[in-house]
Amino acid sequence: MADALRMIVRTAGLKGAPVAYIGAANGDSPRFREWVTGMLLDAGAGRVAPAPLCGRNAAPAAARRAVTSAGAVFVSGGDVESGMLELSASGMAGTLRELHQRGIPFIGLSAGSIMLCRAWVRWRDPADETTAEKFECLGFAPILCDTHGEDDDWAELKALLMLCREGDDGYGIATGGTMAIGRDGRPAVMAGEVERFVRIGGSVRGEGVLKAGQGGS
Repeated sequence: MADALRMIVRTAGLKGAPVAYIGAANGDSPRFREWVTGMLLDAGAGRVAPAPLCGRNAAPAAARRAVTSAGAVFVSGGDVESGMLELSASGMAGTLRELHQRGIPFIGLSAGSIMLCRAWVRWRDPADETTAEKFECLGFAPILCDTHGEDDDWAELKALLMLCREGDDGYGIATGGTMAIGRDGRPAVMAGEVERFVRIGGSVRGEGVLKAGQGGS
């Protein structure tokens, strides 16, 4: 993670830039925020300002000031659905969309990466696979992805793709992997390995592993 952040700060020209930290997906956990803040500072970013949205410490006005004055926004990990609910309820989702349209860079970690993409999957009844349904995420990256799901053979990503259209594809970003999405919407692997899957003929098929320097079709 630390090496990936150094690479991102360097390649995105964020050295010394202020970064807003969004921890909505983990309930604004102080421990998680401190861990990420330390890595961002070590990577060369400037001041890291929290955007508190959860619980008794929620401060929507301060959160909006943090993100609108930042040179980049970091969306942290946790639970995708919880994070999206917090962003929507607080009105922050709309603010972030405005920033994305202005060209502000976004960095996602784990669930935060998924939140930056098109959609994710949930189950109305976790014990019943037939209750799977997809829900919209921020959509800044016009792709579908999952992170560090290699141990269960990307089960959630495959379930999501089965709810999508024929020909839709998704990317499984393995532990240690980093993917960047350019302004043209094309994905490129910056580090580690990323598996590509495609919904074809009523099933999900693996289309190989992409490595650093490679992109999707």
